[in-house]
Amino acid sequence: MSPQAAGVLQLTALIVALALAYRPLGDYMAKVYSSEKHHKPEKWIYKVIGANPAAEMRWPAYLRGVLAFSAVSVLFLYLLQRIQGSLPGSLGFSSIDPDQAFNTAASFVANTNWQSYYGEQAMGHVVQTGGLAVQNFLSAAVGMAVAVALVRGFARSRTGELGNFWADLVRGTVRILLPISVIGALVLVACGAIQNFSGIHQVGQFMGGTQEWNGGAVASQEAIKELGTNGGGYFNANSAHPFENPNPLSNLFEIFLILLIPFALTRTFGRMVGSLRQGYAILGAMAVIWIGFTALMMWTEFAHRGPAFEIAGGAMEGKETRFGIAGSSIFAVATTLTSTGAVNSFHSSYTGFGGGITMLGMQLGEIAPGGVGSGLYGMLIMAVIAVFLAGLMVGRTPEYLGKKIGTRQIKLAACYILVTPALVLGFTAVAMALPTPADSMTNSGAHGFSEILYAYTSGANNNGSAFAGLNADTQWFNTTIGIAMLLGRFVPMVFVLALAGSLAEQKPVPETAGTLRTDKPLYAGLLVGTILIITGLTYFPALALGPLAEGLAS
Repeated sequence: MSPQAAGVLQLTALIVALALAYRPLGDYMAKVYSSEKHHKPEKWIYKVIGANPAAEMRWPAYLRGVLAFSAVSVLFLYLLQRIQGSLPGSLGFSSIDPDQAFNTAASFVANTNWQSYYGEQAMGHVVQTGGLAVQNFLSAAVGMAVAVALVRGFARSRTGELGNFWADLVRGTVRILLPISVIGALVLVACGAIQNFSGIHQVGQFMGGTQEWNGGAVASQEAIKELGTNGGGYFNANSAHPFENPNPLSNLFEIFLILLIPFALTRTFGRMVGSLRQGYAILGAMAVIWIGFTALMMWTEFAHRGPAFEIAGGAMEGKETRFGIAGSSIFAVATTLTSTGAVNSFHSSYTGFGGGITMLGMQLGEIAPGGVGSGLYGMLIMAVIAVFLAGLMVGRTPEYLGKKIGTRQIKLAACYILVTPALVLGFTAVAMALPTPADSMTNSGAHGFSEILYAYTSGANNNGSAFAGLNADTQWFNTTIGIAMLLGRFVPMVFVLALAGSLAEQKPVPETAGTLRTDKPLYAGLLVGTILIITGLTYFPALALGPLAEGLAS
């Protein structure tokens, strides 16, 4: 079987698996977030944190809950790293430096999981499991809670209440993320991923020296790392490491975990707003972009240029022979079109156009299907903008799901889509203008520029993957990328929740013969076009200086 045919079979199997899980998981999540019952373990948690899960919140109160919880999480994770040297199970590792501790705390709380350190050489068992793995659950649950709040904004009328943040946070963690992660961890262990708390041990003699590895609760962290679209690896090689991702079966399963909840949330959306067809329209737009990017990436990386490429069957530099071109390409697109950031190959070694595809996937806003929660609310923001543009073209007041999209709504949506580009392009420009940050580039020219552009694109979009050629463990990058991650995560949430509140206060607008049908393929196509045009106009000049210039020159 040719590598291309194997890639098509892998993609087909992945689509079938996602289709089988779509309906039951989507309906289950809708029931979880609509239920008025509280399980006993959840009641214990509410009692400990002093929350009343039955109290409805307006958007300012919901936002305060998100920000307060996240601020405490950053502080806790920062302090845990700073005292690591005094903790049991530290494996002899010292405490983390202040700038790196800040960067890591901001990264994991913001669901970015950017890592400027070698996991197996810096973090002990307590920080890995009690700090980083815990935030993998909680940061994902926060994103899902904000998405559900926006969905309630569309579903409710004549009220500003969006639900209860603490109830949404706990339910998302206890009823959705935790049980699926347990099953996922068991599957990964069966595939060969390790799960232990062993110390550092010597594994053999290599080139006249010794090599040492430490164990860890890898499978359990790997499961929530992918399921929660987090991406932070236990080891520096991330999902290219055989302890995390042993074989092609585990590789395909990890991609499945990455895409599972973001795609299924579109059915949750349709169920909660009372129209499954609306959910299918959003799903269709997501699927078109994801399949298109995957096909383009595989074509780019399989393209043969010279004898070396022909012998290898494609551009194999930086890729694991266990996964090949197809498994690496599907993984790369899945991780950059979501906010996962996990890698099973090194994007810096992709072809010029291939590296550009990974970058463009993040610059779209990671909405196809996007991160857990963040993908859905990002796509709904773009849906509001698409409806507004359609209204301008036909001279009607735009409406979406029975809600008028007026001046306030479109201003909030516009602010949302401007935050991340401002962070990415602003920080990239400053880094390129200053002499010191450029010293961290491994390469010069277009590829070197791509390294820095990719770093800030990854940080501000809460992705976390790296181009693998940039030395980001400096005070400049630890600090600025940390700031970009926090601002890129929480400032957009302000506009999302404000939009949700304004929509919930409206009364429904009756559908007429002139109402744009947003549950049809025509609208899904308009939505895809809107996304690509807005992103293209925003990022094309920067992409032309980096991956496009490199690709055309090769």
